[in-house]
Amino acid sequence: MFTGIVCEVGRVEAVEGEETVHLRVHAPETAANANRGDSISISGVCLTAVEVVDGVLAFDAVPETLSCSTLGGLETGADVNLEPALRAGEPLGGHLVQGHVDAVGRVGHADGDVLEIEAPAEVLRYCVEKGSIAIDGVSMTIASLSDGSFTVAVVPHTREVTTLGRLTEGAEVNLEADVLAKYVERLLGERGTISL
Repeated sequence: MFTGIVCEVGRVEAVEGEETVHLRVHAPETAANANRGDSISISGVCLTAVEVVDGVLAFDAVPETLSCSTLGGLETGADVNLEPALRAGEPLGGHLVQGHVDAVGRVGHADGDVLEIEAPAEVLRYCVEKGSIAIDGVSMTIASLSDGSFTVAVVPHTREVTTLGRLTEGAEVNLEADVLAKYVERLLGERGTISL
């Protein structure tokens, strides 16, 4: 479980393999407190650290992960958002994020302060104004909704400490809808209150 509060932007050092991809990410701050077997969010995708050596974290991403996220398109030198798993007693600064990507969205417009994200219907159905969504692992508040997209306001701090400030029109991003909305839908559907 994560909160969507990015701790560090890491740099991809290596992408090896075809079906299962071995990623090596230079992230000295995150690596300093990480151990083999720890769950770490890489741009919104929960992966298990298989190696931690000299400020570099290594992960294996399986075909399912690569096919439903942007990790399959990562190249050496790419920047990624990192967040270690939430530990008991730590503040929940963002919202509950699982690191399970629902879909890949696309930046429709980026002007620095506002991002418009084009998203599929299976994500938009869980979006509400002032609700939460994770974009590349960053907890964001939805500012507005329209047919096929939503917008978020990106404050200067978020632009500086995450990759969101570097996004340009057409860039692909990992999206995870608020899990609480999914549970509410499921529970109400079982009671016959709504149709799924």
